[in-house]
Amino acid sequence: MGHAEQLREQLAPDGAVLLTVECQQGVVGRDSALPELAAVARSSGALRNVARLVAAAHAADVQVLHAVAERRPDGRGANRNARLFRAAARLPVQQHSGSAAVRIAEPIEVAEQDLVVRRLHGLSPLAGTDVDALLRNLGCRTLVVTGVSANVAIPNAVFDAVNLGYTVVVPSDAIAGVPADYTPAMIRNTLALVATIATTDEVLGCWKAPRRAAAPRS
Repeated sequence: MGHAEQLREQLAPDGAVLLTVECQQGVVGRDSALPELAAVARSSGALRNVARLVAAAHAADVQVLHAVAERRPDGRGANRNARLFRAAARLPVQQHSGSAAVRIAEPIEVAEQDLVVRRLHGLSPLAGTDVDALLRNLGCRTLVVTGVSANVAIPNAVFDAVNLGYTVVVPSDAIAGVPADYTPAMIRNTLALVATIATTDEVLGCWKAPRRAAAPRS
């Protein structure tokens, strides 16, 4: 089976879910707590490609799930066991629950049928959240992982999904990390070993292609 045929099979709308990871205003928006990451996500086209994928998923009746990382103002339940968490707690922009920082960033459009899962802890949108149960209830077989960052949350999401038995597709031009040249290295040396790597256009082609008619019963 060739790459294109395999991708079409994996991305069948009745078994695929599109996951956006931390595509929120306080991370990739204009007033980001992480301006270098936000700049790369925008200048690379990754954020625009996430928006294109979300729009195509809506049109193809593919479920979209947005994973948001946030923090209570009092910090209850938040991790403190790594330098990353301690540094994040000191940033001038905080991902406080209910604030503008945890709203999905433009140009991504959130539809009424989209699911939004918010976490107060950890590095992964899957570990210890409702995401796995939701995916199973939705009949998900393939998880399309997009967003940020290629440094931490994206590989965590991919590994967790694979460990849970899902097939994972990563659109290589719809994820971003810092520095910019780290993302292709992560894809080539790590993610490609466990996920199907595609481009945004390839995924869009699968969701826009006409569905093959079922063979008539004899």
